Amino acid sequence: MAGRSFPWVLTEVPWAEGPQFTRGTYEGLPLLSYGCAPRDKLATYRQLRAMGLRPGGQDPVAVLFVRHRASGKTSFASLYLIERAAPVRPMTRAKFTALAKANLARRICRRCGRDPLYVLPTSTRLCWPCSEITTTATTDTTTAHAA
Repeated sequence: MAGRSFPWVLTEVPWAEGPQFTRGTYEGLPLLSYGCAPRDKLATYRQLRAMGLRPGGQDPVAVLFVRHRASGKTSFASLYLIERAAPVRPMTRAKFTALAKANLARRICRRCGRDPLYVLPTSTRLCWPCSEITTTATTDTTTAHAA
């Protein structure tokens, strides 16, 4: 069973003066295949962040699609105009403090209250020694009931 094909179409695009070849449209936006997007004019969200930019409220102007040969899946990514992108807002002292508190809360053991200096599992929120005590106690109880 063959995947969906995207034929080449000549269309007007917002980043060029004249019509450009695209792979049709996807959700009303021009569709570009991997390697065909102009890298000096269009970027994905992650590429913008790597440049120290953010979309700044603008809507995507195109969609990039990539076919993964091994899995056979097709991925889509929104493309934004680099010239309309805004700089990333700097981290404020209050935001930095709030993030530090949130990260500390992820490291505090629920049983002993200590900070083991690593992020605890979300399933238990117990440090390794407390988790071992709980596991040993559960195993001892299970063996006592079995005997």
